[in-house]
Amino acid sequence: MSAIDDDTIGAGHGRPEVRELIAEMTLDEKLAQLVGLWQGVDREGGAVAPLQDAMDTVEQSFADFAAHGLGQITRHYGTRPLDPREGLATLAAKQRWLRENTRLGIPAIVHEECLTGLAAWQAATYPVPPAWGATFDPPLVERMAARIGRTMAGLGIHQGLAPVLDVIRDMRWGRVEECISEDPYHVAVTGAAYVRGLQSAGVAATLKHFVGYSDSRAGRNLAPVHAGPREVRDILEFPFEVAVRDAGARSVMNSYAEIDGVPVAASADHLTGTLREEWGFTGTVVADYFAVAFLQTLHRVAEDGGDAAAQAITAGIDIELPTGVTYLEPLKQRIADGRLGMDVVDRALERVLRQKAELGLLDPDWHPGPGPAADVDTEEDRALAATLAERSVVLLRNNGVLPLGGAGATPGRIALIGPNARSVSAMFGCYSFINHVMPHHPEHDAGLRVETVEDALRREFATADIVTEQGTGVDDGTTDGIPAAATAAAGADVAVVVVGDRSGLFGRGTSGEGCDADDLELPGAQRALVEAVLATGTPTVVVLLTGRGYAIEWLLDSAAAVVQAFFPGEEGAGAIAGVVSGRVNPSGRMPMSLPRGAGAQPYSYLHPPLGAASSVTNIDTAPPVRYGFGLGYTRFDYEDLTVDSETVDIADAIRCAVTVRNTGDREGAEVVQLYASDPVASVTRPLAQLVAFARVPLGPGESARVHFTVPTRLLAFTDRHGVRIVEPGDIGVSVRRDAGDVILEHTVRLVGDTHLVTGAEPRLSTADISPNPPPPTGA
Repeated sequence: MSAIDDDTIGAGHGRPEVRELIAEMTLDEKLAQLVGLWQGVDREGGAVAPLQDAMDTVEQSFADFAAHGLGQITRHYGTRPLDPREGLATLAAKQRWLRENTRLGIPAIVHEECLTGLAAWQAATYPVPPAWGATFDPPLVERMAARIGRTMAGLGIHQGLAPVLDVIRDMRWGRVEECISEDPYHVAVTGAAYVRGLQSAGVAATLKHFVGYSDSRAGRNLAPVHAGPREVRDILEFPFEVAVRDAGARSVMNSYAEIDGVPVAASADHLTGTLREEWGFTGTVVADYFAVAFLQTLHRVAEDGGDAAAQAITAGIDIELPTGVTYLEPLKQRIADGRLGMDVVDRALERVLRQKAELGLLDPDWHPGPGPAADVDTEEDRALAATLAERSVVLLRNNGVLPLGGAGATPGRIALIGPNARSVSAMFGCYSFINHVMPHHPEHDAGLRVETVEDALRREFATADIVTEQGTGVDDGTTDGIPAAATAAAGADVAVVVVGDRSGLFGRGTSGEGCDADDLELPGAQRALVEAVLATGTPTVVVLLTGRGYAIEWLLDSAAAVVQAFFPGEEGAGAIAGVVSGRVNPSGRMPMSLPRGAGAQPYSYLHPPLGAASSVTNIDTAPPVRYGFGLGYTRFDYEDLTVDSETVDIADAIRCAVTVRNTGDREGAEVVQLYASDPVASVTRPLAQLVAFARVPLGPGESARVHFTVPTRLLAFTDRHGVRIVEPGDIGVSVRRDAGDVILEHTVRLVGDTHLVTGAEPRLSTADISPNPPPPTGA
């Protein structure tokens, strides 16, 4: 399958033009193209979608449901353990049936979840999105997505339900683990890289969840959103705009959210006005699972299923997923009684058929396969997963105890403690197949070769005596094992305590969809376990395997070292062991601020002056670890921040450069972070905002000159009249080690009349890295 090409949209690929095809279709055939079919769902083993138990209908046979055709096949591989070769054969049989047994012979689009790799049995599983963010390495994320796309294309899959572009706003929200960062520019650049990678393989990327989902009240899943229009426009929408306009995303999924009382699934302002009329999106909008029916059952803005369907399709949702709850008979009745015009249905249908055309599904010689059997977890996949995991680990504290093998003196005895030390599932997020589906199928093996942290440490420290104690569960609150854990620590040279989350769905985990938190202490009795180990006086390394940031200021003040890993995937244990031993020099940087506590949420470093600590309140929201922070085993220094011009045309770009030098004694990578600030504006602005970054690998003594070009569009905001503008005036430009640690700064002045943003302006910065020659010997 070739890469998706915008020039092919609507071409018909040898079939009659799309509009001619529409003209010959019956109403039943039209509606059939606007729905998915989800088969094989375990209706008794537990839900894998919100309120699935309440919304799912009695399963029909494929032939009965698809008698008039079918728009999409939902999660053919991702619903139950299915050998990929068997799955390819049964999928091909379904597609042949559609070609041979429906009047029009149109194949279905096949979609799957693919946030951390194809969510299917045996398929390679990569780190979660916060780990992508921690790498500050979009090209690496693009490579990962391209690998995922090639696997999917080889299995006859056309559409992937990723990436998630929600900006992190509240650490209590369970789906933080699916989000890239709390900074919208960071999300935009990384998410766009994922889109380009996936679509390079001919698989349509689906942006989730447009828009506002992560800004829910109190961090609860599927809760109302009370963001103002400026926050929606300037923060929450920006990553989606970049993914549509700059990366060419071909599909968008609506958010479950209701913003200021209006459900997004029924919002023409968002799904048509912003997405299509302003941004020029020409792909398909698919419903998040059961979102159309939720207009009646949850939001209560529709009187019945037909009303819900009419509102959604009018607003701009083209395809109902995961199956046809409202877009079949309920929508048909609305059209039959004249309450909805056929033009609205034809508009959605044309978009669906154009997408099928660009995917090649309308080609007369299209065939479903099966092709050659695909290896869905290759050595290349595993090597890439290892690189991502290694670059994503963040060292939060180190008093010199790490690396354990740094001075050549490996500890004789290591006490390995904690509920995640022996856990395979702790490597993965909730949209991995292992945690999403496998808990409902205990009769099957995991399907992946995965080391635990214990396995990896025993391999890394082959000569050490490693004693393991669990101490407590992740969230069961048991403390019976804590004395034994403390005893093991007291008798060891060093203790490694592995704590954190268990990812799951709808309350079956401590992180993940529907697994929200009302406090941000480590779950269960894990803090008591860590404190008991610390009390022994043994140097203690704490490894956090989590999906969100926890309130761990107490830990940063007491542990010898703290290592943060966001569910790092199938090769994650080796990455953690490598950081502990020193084989890997940690280069990850925090994609989110660690919270001071639940009472400090929601929080973002992108706050205006009133968001900072002050004398008028006794609550300090300042995070103990700031966005962008991370330590390593070498040292980087900066010098000579320059700007090309002290004055910049308001519709141009700021051009600046800085030198970064590795002043340590080993190779490492620095994340050079460039921030901007607007000290006086017509609306309140963040104290600082990330506008560019570059990951720069350097050997000992090496330096590089990093040249940034920052479009002034990145300084735009929505003014008091709801218009996107760039204002003239002074702009601070600074290089920082994190969002609050200023190293070098400069001021430039934007000159000219206030610039109204048109959408034609560049939205992404560029970074060019020029290695400097090493200094002369003895210099």
